[in-house]
Amino acid sequence: MGVALAVWGGRGVGLTPDAHLTARRHLCRPCHNREKAKGLGRYVCQRCHLVIDEQPLMFQNDAYHPDHFSCTHCGKELTAEARERKGELYCLPCHDKMGVPICGACRRPIEGRVVNALGKQWHVEHFVCAKCEKPFLGHRHYEKKGLAYCETHYNQLFGDVCYNCGRVIEGDVVSALNKAWCVNCFSCSTCNSRLTLKNKFVEFDMKPVCKRCYEKFPLELKKRLKKLVELAARRAQPKSAGLHPA
Repeated sequence: MGVALAVWGGRGVGLTPDAHLTARRHLCRPCHNREKAKGLGRYVCQRCHLVIDEQPLMFQNDAYHPDHFSCTHCGKELTAEARERKGELYCLPCHDKMGVPICGACRRPIEGRVVNALGKQWHVEHFVCAKCEKPFLGHRHYEKKGLAYCETHYNQLFGDVCYNCGRVIEGDVVSALNKAWCVNCFSCSTCNSRLTLKNKFVEFDMKPVCKRCYEKFPLELKKRLKKLVELAARRAQPKSAGLHPA
C-alpha cells in the first residue's frame, strides 16, 4: 500500500502507510481512532491512542487504559498523586527527583515564576491574602501564624500599627501614650531624638516630647501641660512613665 495523501483546500498533508479511509477522508491512525471512539461512545487512551474497550481510568479529563496509567520513568502504577510534565506522567518520587517545585496551594508543578514564602513555593497567582484572597503579585505581605496577609487586613486583624509611620510593626512594639510605636519611630516630636520608656517625656499634641525640649516651652504652656498630666493621673494609671513638671 502506498503512502496516502489527504487534501484540504488545495494543501496536502503526508500520511503514513497505515492511514485509514473514513467517510472518504484519509486519516492518520490516531485521528481514525478518535473518530471510531466517538462513533462508539468510547474513549481513546492518552498514552497509546487506541480505543478503550473496558472502563477507562480518568485523570485530569484524559482517559487511559488502566495498565497504561503508569510512571514514564519507573513504570509504576500511578494514583491521583500523579504529576504531569511536558505531556508525560510521573509518580511523585520520580517527579520530585526532577527538581520541579510544587505549589503550596494547588499542589501542581510550577514551571514559571516561583514565589518562596511561608516555607513553601507558590504559583504567583496562588500566593494570596488569607483574608481577601487577592494575589500579592509581588507586593509586600505580612505573616502571622503560618498565614500571609495584605497590609490592610493584617492591620484590621492584629492592629500593631505604628502611630508615627502608619506601617505594621514587625519587630518590638513600644506601647506609650495609649498608642503603639516602632522602636525607631518613638522619638521626641520636637528634636527627633530617640526615646525609650526609661526616658522622661510628656505628651504634647498626642506625641512625646523629651525633657530637654519640654524645659524650653513657655511657662504658661508648661502649667497647662502639668494640669493635664495631673488630671490624667487621677482618672487612670498611665501605661508609661511621663514627666511631671515641677
